[in-house]
Amino acid sequence: MGIFKTRQNKKFNYIPQHYKGEGNPFEIKHKFDDQRKTIGKVGLKGKFENAWDDYKNTPDKSANKRTLIIVGILIFIFLLIIGFDLSIFFPKG
Repeated sequence: MGIFKTRQNKKFNYIPQHYKGEGNPFEIKHKFDDQRKTIGKVGLKGKFENAWDDYKNTPDKSANKRTLIIVGILIFIFLLIIGFDLSIFFPKG
């Protein structure tokens, strides 16, 4: 053990017992990271642009309609909770 030498860490060749597959078993990765565009972008503007592109380019248009309906219902419930006068949306008859 020399005075100026730093101590080297021990290296182990450990493989988990039940691991069957490729790559690093210790890497934490989400299931759908390969399909997402919004993972690697930096900055708020880039994230919003990628999210909007994902929303526009989805092959399932019924999902877009469903999302808009859910957002509309949540806005309506919010307006009811805060006591907004909803009579302006309905004609008087």
